[in-house]
Amino acid sequence: MISKQIVTDIVNQWLEETDYFLVDVEVNADNRIVVEIDHADGVWIEDCVELSRFIEDHFDREQEDFELEVGSAGIGQPFKVIEQYQCHVGKDVEVLAADGKKYRGILKDVADGNFTVTVEEKVKREGEKRPHIEEVDHDFKVAEVKYCKYLLKF
Repeated sequence: MISKQIVTDIVNQWLEETDYFLVDVEVNADNRIVVEIDHADGVWIEDCVELSRFIEDHFDREQEDFELEVGSAGIGQPFKVIEQYQCHVGKDVEVLAADGKKYRGILKDVADGNFTVTVEEKVKREGEKRPHIEEVDHDFKVAEVKYCKYLLKF
């Protein structure tokens, strides 16, 4: 069986020459390898093909057969690495907090494993009869949310 670490090391070699970053590597018992990469400006199919060939060049199919899939982290899928958070600062996101509450707003900041989302909420101040819409910042720890993902708007 091909090890995940070997595939990760090969991918990291290719990434050194690019602005891409690694999102995930999966290798199952049948040697099905799935590599997900991402980039601040999106992923080009030509680069996925180039990475796929680079990986294939490091293995001998006579020694061990494998299936290889190289692609981008799916749009609208939960973020897996901190670089994805950083690429989406200023964009609409959806967060499912550990307590099960969903927040939809603008990803404002990412630092030290934490991130801030600005959400429009109804706020009623003391002495006022009616609530009004106000922007409220919510801070989260990356490791403690169930997910955070880019929110597609049409």
